[in-house]
Amino acid sequence: MNEIETVGNANHGESGSEAGRPSRGRRVLFGTSGLAMLFAGIGFLALDSVRHPSHAVPAAPPPPSVMVSEPMRQDVSQEVNLLGQFSAVDRVELRAQVGGTLSEIHFKDGQIVHKGDLLFVIDPRPYQIKLASAVASVQTAQARLDLANSEFWRAQQLKHTDFGTAENVDQRSNDVRAATAALATGEQAVRDAQLDLDYSRVTAPFDGRIDDHQISVGSLVSGSRAGANTTTLLATVVSLDPIHLDFDMSENDFLAFQRAHAPGELGETVRFRLGDETRTTHTGTVDFIDNTLDRSSGTIHARAIVPNHDLFLVPGEFARLVIDIGHPTSSLLVPDQSVMLDQSQSIVLTVAPNGTVIPKPVEVGALFKGLRVVQSGLAPTDRVIIDGLMHAMPGTKVTPTASAIHLAADNNRD
Repeated sequence: MNEIETVGNANHGESGSEAGRPSRGRRVLFGTSGLAMLFAGIGFLALDSVRHPSHAVPAAPPPPSVMVSEPMRQDVSQEVNLLGQFSAVDRVELRAQVGGTLSEIHFKDGQIVHKGDLLFVIDPRPYQIKLASAVASVQTAQARLDLANSEFWRAQQLKHTDFGTAENVDQRSNDVRAATAALATGEQAVRDAQLDLDYSRVTAPFDGRIDDHQISVGSLVSGSRAGANTTTLLATVVSLDPIHLDFDMSENDFLAFQRAHAPGELGETVRFRLGDETRTTHTGTVDFIDNTLDRSSGTIHARAIVPNHDLFLVPGEFARLVIDIGHPTSSLLVPDQSVMLDQSQSIVLTVAPNGTVIPKPVEVGALFKGLRVVQSGLAPTDRVIIDGLMHAMPGTKVTPTASAIHLAADNNRD
């Protein structure tokens, strides 16, 4: 402030000594004017850069494109997917019914056997001796019966000629009855000995596959016709054609099955696939439903009979099966890939009229011809995102393109 005043004073009065050079006040005034011009230039350049920008700001990208379609409406059978396991229709443990030494084995482990095929031979010689002894006893009893009949006839003749007594006739009659009983006992002993001899040869009870032999030739086996636990296990045979497919239905599924079928009605077709298959190309027929619901699991046991002519199916294998439990109903279908899991619920992404992505919780059912059945949570007019899900986020904008949902070529897939 003092410097500005000095400038004023210098203009009104100049000393002779300072007339020949500029004063200090003038230098300050010159510097202030330069700064003003500098700031004015900077402001002009800034205003010009605003009016004529050198780099334009990029525009926002358009919303991503997605494919949408209304759910397909189709009559769908009420079916349920279950896990089943194969079991043999017939399964028999071959146990020795007579004791002795195992002398022969007539099969290879794991081979297919047919009804009546000879499998094991237990040393038959002791039973042959027993049979021969029983036959001899029968012959002796027959001779005694013949003698008793002759003596009885003579006693009757003597009585008619008064050379015999009634007591003698009664005695000979008793002898005939005793000899007859002895003969019957001997004949039973023959049949018993013959049965033991027959049991020394173990044969296949039906067509099937035998497992490995549990005892080797030369081993001593114990046997009993009563089937006691002390009898020796020789091998096990299981039937293969046909074969059972066992499965369990939940209580709700069983109730739906009952409402769609007459009481006690069986014969429903089941479709199934094996563990390494993707299509349910095999079929069977329900032939048994248990009469009691398992209270601990809330399920009821059921069974289907399956033909197995090529013997490909083996007891113990698992299969995924599909069974119709109700009449066809009109249902909404969407592609299975359109259904996403969000923690414990299923979500379908839809597009509102203004292009906003809106998630809808839904309850889904089984697959039908490659599409997922939506049981609730979705309206027939909803536009469901069927392609481009990776670009769609709930609450964001998208550009929907109309498309269509198609059924698979067949219903032989899960």
